[in-house]
Amino acid sequence: MKFTSVFDIIGPVMIGPSSSHTAGAARIGRVARDLFGRQPKWVKIYLYGSFAETYRGHGTDVAIVGGLLDYDTDDERIKTAFAEAEKAGLQFEFIPETANKEHPNTARLLMGDDEAEMSVEGISIGGGKIEISEVNGFKLRLTGGMPAILVVHDDRAGCIANVANCLAMHDVNIGHMEVSRIERGLTALMVIEVDQNIDQRLLEQISYIPHITKVSKINN
Repeated sequence: MKFTSVFDIIGPVMIGPSSSHTAGAARIGRVARDLFGRQPKWVKIYLYGSFAETYRGHGTDVAIVGGLLDYDTDDERIKTAFAEAEKAGLQFEFIPETANKEHPNTARLLMGDDEAEMSVEGISIGGGKIEISEVNGFKLRLTGGMPAILVVHDDRAGCIANVANCLAMHDVNIGHMEVSRIERGLTALMVIEVDQNIDQRLLEQISYIPHITKVSKINN
């Protein structure tokens, strides 16, 4: 494994006890909230592998709920996230699963409110780092370490080029990009990691492009 900084080894500044089970879990919850675009009203949290076996003792449960409340890994309120969630009107349920996943630290969050629902699957890969591996059935690889844009669109020629041109016009550089589709000709998903945070006006401009149905962002 290649490390790029000392923080890849010792982990982030965080509420413990575990960088993978606590800090990583908090980041999964927070990125899921960003993808949903707001705090959900309810969430079902399916836990797999090591997460399912140790989630209470390692603080995975309070960390995920804290992330959904937009708490960072070092936020002291993670310790009291259950009580804070009750105050904020966030209902949550933990469901340990026995099915095998490719990675032992896997969580799938099914969340929603009166307007929408979303499913997000994430894994904690160690040192507080995560990957989002699936959103609403679309397979992807999103680290959460860079600002990113997720664009749901009709599977039509020109959509990818139009979004890339829009970013270029605003001098936004693309660091990584991938496209996923469940079935040819139907709905597809662009995942674009960029070098700077995206403001809301640019997001709205992308949403006006033909055949674009939804746009969300993750700021760093």
